[in-house]
Amino acid sequence: MRRRRPDSAGNAPALAPSSTRHEVRGTPRGRWMPLGKDGRLTLYARTDGGLLRWTQRSPGGDRWDGPDFVPVADLTDLTVVQGSDAYVHFLGRRERQAADGPGVDYVHAVQFQTGRPVTAWRSLGNFHRDRETGRQAGVPAGAVDGQGTVYVFARNAGRGLQMRREAKGGKWGAWQDLKGAGLGAGIVPTVTSDGLVEVFVPGDQGAQQWRQDDPDGPLHSVRTPLQFYAREGSVAALETAPGRLTYYWTDANTAGVVSYRAGGWPVPVGGYPGDGALVALRTPLDGYDCTVLAQRGAGGTLLLGVCTTEGEQGGVWWSDTTQECVGDPALALDGHGRVVVAVSGKGGVVSVARQEPGPGLTLAPHWHQL
Repeated sequence: MRRRRPDSAGNAPALAPSSTRHEVRGTPRGRWMPLGKDGRLTLYARTDGGLLRWTQRSPGGDRWDGPDFVPVADLTDLTVVQGSDAYVHFLGRRERQAADGPGVDYVHAVQFQTGRPVTAWRSLGNFHRDRETGRQAGVPAGAVDGQGTVYVFARNAGRGLQMRREAKGGKWGAWQDLKGAGLGAGIVPTVTSDGLVEVFVPGDQGAQQWRQDDPDGPLHSVRTPLQFYAREGSVAALETAPGRLTYYWTDANTAGVVSYRAGGWPVPVGGYPGDGALVALRTPLDGYDCTVLAQRGAGGTLLLGVCTTEGEQGGVWWSDTTQECVGDPALALDGHGRVVVAVSGKGGVVSVARQEPGPGLTLAPHWHQL
């Protein structure tokens, strides 16, 4: 493996005691409820001065340890991504005060195993040399390819796309300008099962895409912008066939949810979304390959939708869980292959519910508060 785990000499910072009181200030971007190689789920939330972490005690179990406090100062944004090796990567945007004014940089840290400490946070710098221009740098998005290489993407001051990725040996290459124009803040990178990175970014000129043709190869612009307009921050991507991605987003004009695959047209799938992201998951239900969608509804509660995978034309069955949802929800499969949903409520309470036995997708009637 390319990476080394933190050694016993203290390369990873200690976690604060669970008794320390920290308020949940929101959920990170990305998959903030990843599944570890040992079959246990981990939950992350934002808090003042860092992030909080809850760890499932056993695969598929109801008991969680935490919250543990992971300190990292001055974060304005945080994204969680996970590779096929199950390592969890944290990509942050940090704004710090200096004698000549505030400056922005990006930081990266890793958690190699479930429940283990997070490594030290390493600065990835800023693609703008001028401090004031650098403050216009956007929020980070990321992906980990099939070889474990980490990619970081962010919008620059000119609303184009910047990328930085690891080189061999764990070192980082230079920032690269991938061009683009009029991009929105919602950058959506995805890695397909063949290990290739694809990036989808909505914006003023429509949706723009970049893609790799070969592992470790450059990312190139796919075509002229697609004339589809998504509400900022709403896009989700899911691999629904080998090497083929389906995108879901809230249409900027109709405010309804649509699905899209390359070569086709957006298909309306219903829903009554709020202003956050859609989350998508693929799982068998009643013997069928199904897609589960989650979103915060316009009424502030969690909505779930289910359809056969790539069968959105046949209808998506939406239901309102009535569970209060602030920020973006999380979806995951636990160590027993059951769907687990997590949300944060208005009071900063993180709650989870899992799939119950029975037909379709039925959640437990009572949500477990962490």
